[in-house]
Amino acid sequence: MSSGPKYFKTSGHLLVCQGPNCQARGSVLLYKALWKHLETASLAYYKTGGSIRLSESGCLGSCSYGPSLCVYRQTPQGLEEGWFAGVDFPQATRLAQAVHDGSALPDQGKYGP
Repeated sequence: MSSGPKYFKTSGHLLVCQGPNCQARGSVLLYKALWKHLETASLAYYKTGGSIRLSESGCLGSCSYGPSLCVYRQTPQGLEEGWFAGVDFPQATRLAQAVHDGSALPDQGKYGP
């Protein structure tokens, strides 16, 4: 009898835009660097104590201001989302840590809801 796929509890999901304009502004490297950071800091959902999912996404709509990153997480008030433009590596790591800790998302670069 198979037990099925393993379920990983997560605190949130980060999506890094891989549209052509964001790629031209470094989103491919940002995604790779953020993935490595999540792994080494044990923040990735599959690491012991980790809780962050990271995915590449299509266009997030701030094409002239990329790289763009979107955050989704469940809070007691409901689903929270944050949309960020002009994201660099230090800002991406701060966003990931805030999601993991359940603290307020930084305002730097925020452009959406």
